[in-house]
Amino acid sequence: MAAREMTAVATVAAPAVRKRSGSLRRLRRRPLPAVGALLLAALVISALAAPWLAPFDPFEMNVVDRLLPPDETYWFGTDAYGRDIFSRTLYGGRVSLVIGASVALASTVIGLLIGVIAGYFRTADAILMRIMDGLMAIPGILLAIGLMSLTRASMWVVIVAITIPEVPRVVRLVRSVVLSVREQVYIQAAMAIGTRFPRLMIRHILPNTFAPLIVQATYIAASAVLVESYLSFLGVGTPPEIPSWGNIIAEGRLYVQIAFWNILFPSIFLALMVLSINVLGDGLRDMLDPRLARRL
Repeated sequence: MAAREMTAVATVAAPAVRKRSGSLRRLRRRPLPAVGALLLAALVISALAAPWLAPFDPFEMNVVDRLLPPDETYWFGTDAYGRDIFSRTLYGGRVSLVIGASVALASTVIGLLIGVIAGYFRTADAILMRIMDGLMAIPGILLAIGLMSLTRASMWVVIVAITIPEVPRVVRLVRSVVLSVREQVYIQAAMAIGTRFPRLMIRHILPNTFAPLIVQATYIAASAVLVESYLSFLGVGTPPEIPSWGNIIAEGRLYVQIAFWNILFPSIFLALMVLSINVLGDGLRDMLDPRLARRL
């Protein structure tokens, strides 16, 4: 009896052991996604904990200590107004996180709704996709600059301005998935037995869009962080008083020859965040795509 129970326990535990060993094997073969996830987690934690990690108020000016190089007091130096760049860089990460996450979420939700309608209803497809083609014909950053120039600069206006050019990309992705899924035999069988459209979407079509949408959302978040920095650098992004990475770099470019640290450290943080998000997106693509997962 005891031997039979031990055999049963071993039989139940064997799949879990195999699954764990398979995950460790994939991690050893492709460690970059894990590194990207850890780096992104460190940046997120540092941004969220900025009120406790920052040694100075990011808005506090001290003209006596202007343009000081990095030292034991000011780790990243000071800017032209004597503000601590380390504190401003930490708070700038909060702006990038809010904008990146908001743009990714908004564009994904809107693109999913429009893409499902365009992929399932052929009449709506002809109208909606022509609108999406028109939006994609306009460079995203120029459209964002145009929207920002017509309204008052604020973080939420920046989110809207960056979201609009990203929606057509999500719509085309979801539409292509829906077009391919709706031709599957099990979808045709569900339609033949009278399955209603909402149930068909929730149970059969939408689950097939989640994997590519998650990967696309990571790339949109990285792109949104970059575009926000572009807009802020050009003076049409977040208001100048907000310590975003783009604003810090824009202010520091005037003194780059005598105080290069004004743009060095915010640029490093910006590059690390975009790199970590992209690397994480590549790892998610490899894990969620069955064809690529079998090769690992």
